[in-house]
Amino acid sequence: MAISKKEKVDDIIEILEKLYPEVPIPLDHKDTYTLLIAVLLSAQCTDKKVNEITPLLFAKADNPFDMVKLTPDQIRVIIRPCGLSPRKSKAIFDLSHILIEKYEGEVPNTFEALEELPGVGHKTASVVMAQAFGVPAFPVDTHIHRLAWRWNLSTGKNVTKTESDCKRLFPKEKWNKLHLQIIFFGREYCPAKRHDPHVCPICSKYGRKVLFKK
Repeated sequence: MAISKKEKVDDIIEILEKLYPEVPIPLDHKDTYTLLIAVLLSAQCTDKKVNEITPLLFAKADNPFDMVKLTPDQIRVIIRPCGLSPRKSKAIFDLSHILIEKYEGEVPNTFEALEELPGVGHKTASVVMAQAFGVPAFPVDTHIHRLAWRWNLSTGKNVTKTESDCKRLFPKEKWNKLHLQIIFFGREYCPAKRHDPHVCPICSKYGRKVLFKK
């Protein structure tokens, strides 16, 4: 008897909940501003590397008022190991100015306002809205994009489609925790390389047939 998509989704949620009943936010931060900067730096960079670099940056400036006292070049030298440093340093400097001029130094709490900030795309805004403000969101990173395709939950055409499909399939009240659970699962059980679908707790049950072809 074929399993329904709802039963499959419910089972995936149960597996993830058993494996990761508690999920810490992967990026070290102390407030909304430092989270925003850390997420911005994480673009095309590992969380581990970001967590190595942000203490150096935040020792000099952990708020927009101190950040604008640095030059973009000073910021760039510190964050260079995170990659894309010319673009990221300018974005950090410019958005800090905007936060001071427009929001009295506070990070705004709407998707629209966040996505208007330099260097802040939809994924970054979604992470901040979910993890700082508790607003339901489903940020899609490479792990979630990969796993949603492997589990036949999305077509894998693009991250926008993956986000839409995940939001449609998973209960809204679980989004904020669930997207972190999937990230942790992807790193531990379902990596991009050297992945064995036969032993993966979810792919072994629901993985696409193409995964098992030799």
